[in-house]
Amino acid sequence: MKKVLIVILTLSVFLLGACSMEPPSWAKPSKKGEGEKIKIGLSVSTLNNPFFVSLKNGVVKEAKKQGAEVVVVDAQNDSAKQVNDVEDLLQQGVDALLINPTDSAAISTAVQSANSIGVPVVTLDRSTEKGDVASFVASDNVKGGQMAADYIVEQIGEGAKVAELEGVPGASATRERGKGFHNIADKKLDVTAKQTANFDRTKGLNVMENLLQGNPDIKAVFAHNDEMALGALEAINSSGRDVIVVGFDGNEDAVKAVEAGKLAATVAQQPELIGKLAVEAASDVLAGKKVEKKISAPLKLMVKE
Repeated sequence: MKKVLIVILTLSVFLLGACSMEPPSWAKPSKKGEGEKIKIGLSVSTLNNPFFVSLKNGVVKEAKKQGAEVVVVDAQNDSAKQVNDVEDLLQQGVDALLINPTDSAAISTAVQSANSIGVPVVTLDRSTEKGDVASFVASDNVKGGQMAADYIVEQIGEGAKVAELEGVPGASATRERGKGFHNIADKKLDVTAKQTANFDRTKGLNVMENLLQGNPDIKAVFAHNDEMALGALEAINSSGRDVIVVGFDGNEDAVKAVEAGKLAATVAQQPELIGKLAVEAASDVLAGKKVEKKISAPLKLMVKE
């Protein structure tokens, strides 16, 4: 009899333990009833950049239009912080995640965490290396890099010496813009120097000062974003050299610099549109609709008219 009781008690403990392994309530996909507000989590690589502020504004405006709530977190260009931010958003019970990755590889674990509990993920401007993403909303960065190179060839001729300011290492935008640029530049230009400036204006200035000192024959610079381009422009102006600069994004300061004849050109994106399209994609996924794996926002080369 005692043996029977021991077996029963052992089974009871085992069953209770098994029940305790059930995922917590926040880790279960939410089921919204009709009229309930959708909660969207937005993780931005940095809000210390006008481009991503505009992207965030596009998300917030479209979400408000649809009656959805948005929780915004700023990774401050720290990939470890961004992973923690996304985990926090999941614990807050968001219905969908919009992620603008700081680092495309590092963010993969957070995307996979969302996948494991059924929260759909849409990436903006930059992709993720691993994990299931419902849709990737961005400009065609490869095409944009090619547009920049073509314009530089048109302005200074083939074979000219040029420099390249690269974005954050590991970011898909850095790889893609660089790839597009080199598709043309490796055949028609002489890329004598390239260095990362992490998409940052101050770093763009400092890196450009060093590149100018070591490469006196540079005739043009392609920067992977406008912040670096504007920093490079400041360094060039201080040096008194005649070097044209082409940026990427089309942010407000860059557009003003182009109109003033200071910045040669910028490959203009539409960050607000990217944000809007991302919210629409997330809403469609939550409604059970099919969405495109890649949604592209148009680009435009902006030059002084």
